[in-house]
Amino acid sequence: MELRPEGVDVSVEEIENMVIDCTRCQVRGDACSDCVVSVLLGAPPELEWDPDERRAIDALAEAGMVPRLRMVPLADPKPEVWGDHRRPA
Repeated sequence: MELRPEGVDVSVEEIENMVIDCTRCQVRGDACSDCVVSVLLGAPPELEWDPDERRAIDALAEAGMVPRLRMVPLADPKPEVWGDHRRPA
């Protein structure tokens, strides 16, 4: 296995199983758009930004360089909507 700046070059014969954990990727974010995982499976379902990253995104948005974050978290579904009538104890 050879580690190169553009990613890892692995021969199929070298390994039997491969676990790809995007949270442990050294270039996550920077290289996601042209990673085979993102191309085949879509982007990872969540991102986690630390306080410095959030401030940087806010500063870029304030300067008009990037759009503001548009995400609106989903509310917890009501149990009766999903047919689950159990109530917490």
